[in-house]
Amino acid sequence: MRDGSIPGVHGRVRPLTLLGDPVLHAPCEEVTDFGPELASLVEDLFATMYAARGVGLAANQIGLPLRVFVYDCPDDEDVRHLGHVVNPRLVETDGVVMRGPEGCLSLPGLEAGTERHDHAVVEGRTVTGEPVTVHGTGFFARCLQHECDHLEGRVYADRLTGRRRRRLDRQVRRAPWSGRDRGTGGAAEAGD
Repeated sequence: MRDGSIPGVHGRVRPLTLLGDPVLHAPCEEVTDFGPELASLVEDLFATMYAARGVGLAANQIGLPLRVFVYDCPDDEDVRHLGHVVNPRLVETDGVVMRGPEGCLSLPGLEAGTERHDHAVVEGRTVTGEPVTVHGTGFFARCLQHECDHLEGRVYADRLTGRRRRRLDRQVRRAPWSGRDRGTGGAAEAGD
């Protein structure tokens, strides 16, 4: 973000990658250059997330296999959390495991009850390379876990089993954005 301005204002909206695209199903690479290109990427991620009305977005969801995500997400007390994390590591998940509806901008229009811890801690860097630690509870903890999953090449469908997984697979096959050969095929998306 540029000198305190509203995130995404200087970014451009990029096309979203959809379930089945190989970039969503492979671990992302560490960021090593904390220069202007990274700042532009973060701006583009915010612009794209806002245009798609999401609460989080990982770089591989716009086709770039880099360990970066942005978020603008409330927690269960309606406190707004706004930021980004470069080279994030999910260092702690604890508390109650809750099953809640989870969706993803890479699986537009779909959601499924997905189990997540209600507390999460992520450590990483800012766009300028400064260390950052982000604590999340409730819905925001779900968002943090979801985005970290993306950067490991997982989607929320990968966490589903049995009836929930079969139902989501059927919905994916019927989705207007899905080709007949797409499916959650081995690796599935995390929810945004």
